[in-house]
Amino acid sequence: MAKKKTAAKPAASKTPELPAEERKSQAKRVVRRLKADYPEAPCALVHETPFQLLIATILSAQCTDERVNMVTEKLFATHPDAHAIAKMSIAKLEKAVQSTGFFRNKAKNVKACSAELVEKFDGQVPEDLDTLVGLAGVGRKTANVVLGTAYGIPTGVVVDTHVGRLSRRLGLTVQKDAVKVENDLMELLPKKEWIDFSHRMIHHGRAVCNARKPDCGACSMNKFCPQIGV
Repeated sequence: MAKKKTAAKPAASKTPELPAEERKSQAKRVVRRLKADYPEAPCALVHETPFQLLIATILSAQCTDERVNMVTEKLFATHPDAHAIAKMSIAKLEKAVQSTGFFRNKAKNVKACSAELVEKFDGQVPEDLDTLVGLAGVGRKTANVVLGTAYGIPTGVVVDTHVGRLSRRLGLTVQKDAVKVENDLMELLPKKEWIDFSHRMIHHGRAVCNARKPDCGACSMNKFCPQIGV
């Protein structure tokens, strides 16, 4: 008996990429709309100093900002600066940050970073990208957050899960790697928009365009959003 042929599986569809000029126009529309919707878009991580923002950002890896704020409120009440945290025992620090997840590694980096700041910079956070990424637990994203939010220095576009997801849905990029998404956004956006763009996208991602059930009907960008992947 002849063997029954099985239907070939359809090739996996790739996310369509908008032409370069169209992406630039789209980026302008997105920036205008975000500015109108979120004229004031503060950093979601509560902090009083550049150092506190640095530590909060390290702790925010794979953790919600809400949880980080709960942890840092207690931590900074008794250990507000690099000198104080550098003196903490690793056991005490692990207990303080335990609920943020991956707490052993985070505590190790937070203590080491604090100690480096005390030893090399008198406890102050340097205003230089290359110097920052040389500190324990500090990557490019963390450095961009601190330099942009604490010092107003636009060294890049912060790409977290919200910024990456919304950028793909809006057709600004097809990339999934955060560094590649950042490179695309840096080409599309004026440098003066780099800092606030990320904060506004994060606010929009939480309020309207969430991951599982985006509220497209309530979105002010509904008319020009291609809703890629929705």
